[in-house]
Amino acid sequence: MVGTQTAPPANVSERLARRLTAILVADVVGSTRMMEQDEVGTLAAMHAFMTEVAASVVANHWGNVIKTTGDGALVEFSSPVEAVICAFEVQRRLSDWVSPKLGARHLSLRIGINLGDVVCGPDGDLYGDGVNVAVRLQQIAEPGSICISAKVFDELHGSLTKRFEDRGEQFLKNLARPIHIYVAREVVPGRQALTYDARAFPLLKLPDKPSIAVLPFRNMSEDKDADYLADGIVEDILTALGRFKWLFVSARGSTFIYKGQTLSPKVVGAELGVRYLLDGSIRRFGDRMRITGRLVEAERGTQIWADRYDGTVEDIFELQDRITESVAGAVEPRLRYAEIERVRRTPPEKLSSYDQFLRALACFYGGTREEVEQALQLLEETTRNDPGYAQPYALKAWCYVYYIAQGWSRDPATDGTLGIKAARAAIEREREDPTVLWMSAQAIGYLAHDIDTALFLLDRALVLNPSSAPAYTMSGWVRCWAGRPHEAIPHFHCAMRLSPFDRTMVAMLSGLALALCMDGKYEESIEWAQRAVNEQENWTASYRPLISSLAHLGRMDEARCGIEQLLARDPDYRVSSVRSLYRPSPGADRYLQGLIKAGLLE
Repeated sequence: MVGTQTAPPANVSERLARRLTAILVADVVGSTRMMEQDEVGTLAAMHAFMTEVAASVVANHWGNVIKTTGDGALVEFSSPVEAVICAFEVQRRLSDWVSPKLGARHLSLRIGINLGDVVCGPDGDLYGDGVNVAVRLQQIAEPGSICISAKVFDELHGSLTKRFEDRGEQFLKNLARPIHIYVAREVVPGRQALTYDARAFPLLKLPDKPSIAVLPFRNMSEDKDADYLADGIVEDILTALGRFKWLFVSARGSTFIYKGQTLSPKVVGAELGVRYLLDGSIRRFGDRMRITGRLVEAERGTQIWADRYDGTVEDIFELQDRITESVAGAVEPRLRYAEIERVRRTPPEKLSSYDQFLRALACFYGGTREEVEQALQLLEETTRNDPGYAQPYALKAWCYVYYIAQGWSRDPATDGTLGIKAARAAIEREREDPTVLWMSAQAIGYLAHDIDTALFLLDRALVLNPSSAPAYTMSGWVRCWAGRPHEAIPHFHCAMRLSPFDRTMVAMLSGLALALCMDGKYEESIEWAQRAVNEQENWTASYRPLISSLAHLGRMDEARCGIEQLLARDPDYRVSSVRSLYRPSPGADRYLQGLIKAGLLE
């Protein structure tokens, strides 16, 4: 990866050469992970593309390669227009290029371009703010895209027909001032890109009812490690707002991508497809706490409501309820007080339990094996100290499902029993909390194979919170297990509409691919499964509907390639591993027979 340039070497002369230039920084997406799997093949592929393809494209556009690393390059252009045209050409050529060293896997690039003043060192390297901004633009670019600064964009008018999306001003890492950025992606005519980019969706249509997104609250405390508290408050406000049936609430999984960014309300509202935005901040000083909130009409950027709430840490639940009530009342003045009362949440007996639960939730969202194990340790202590608090039991059950599904468990039978026990304990303690219900339902369905109970809990969760994207996702999966893919398909689509940028998007994509395969829609299944693989290539559930659908269409070479990729990640996988999860049905038979036809062992 190309790093930021802080200063030229110490032995430079006093007078340094400066020039205004366009800087392009490119980096291979996921190169570290790819090298862990195949170091020699990955290095050979990156070197081959850089030397055989990219170098000639750069030369054709009068670019000067300043330096290359194993997985990236820094290139200088005298013209920002040529830099952008070159970037599009490189992305297009890469989409056509297949490395014999990587098989079915493909390289993907992030590219950042900036126009700025640079210092040329005696070693030929470039330094300064102009380079640093280009590096940061590359780092926030999505795979396969080109991210440019406003300085570059201003030079393109009349010179390029490519469409760039205005992302507004954003604060980039280690830069004190915001940078106005624009983003574009190369699309090959006549062919749909396999890389799935949630932000590449067309602008989403506003729902036919009031719609809102709650953006991440800023942690203004001196203790920057207290981010989990700000995130937890947002989670609770989202859950409370989601229980108003007349309100469409964008899920946390999508709003989280805006953390640390400064974008115009119009851009965020258009990307999420909502009319209103709620943002705010939290500041904690000792036992005192201050929460601020602001409600904005996204299209015009008009502030509708703002307020400040002061109290002690012990008052945190009352402060959350007051914010929820104020926001709901501002969006719908005719809101009945009784409905507000209905969504108030019973707090745990001990405030320390809530704090520890939020820490565990933050660990779980980290997603690594170590972080999930840490979450389980925190939850074990929480349930022991506050046995009446339902949410930690539900999260514990969810952790065990993820831990087993990822193949991390050394004793799946024991861990499965613990997960089922935690799910049932959560339901015994709380039957009106939609989060408790959907977390527990997936554990009961996946670990206990009790499909009827799981469906009952999920239906109840969706009645209580019609805006719960994870509840729709889990409902889709359990309906597949129940042999009802025609019901699962719209649920996955609902989940993606509620949370178009979700960090667990791969679960929605792979679930939809499964449902379509079970429903006999093999071409559509392959499309969504390929998007899921590109979203997260180590998620094994994406490969199975892909393999089955390819086999049903007679594309056996591709199906066998999919089997190789699946077994490389889960060597012990057999069709019998999942057969017991599915109720006998035409859809289940279709799906499992496709796996066997492709050559997977029973």
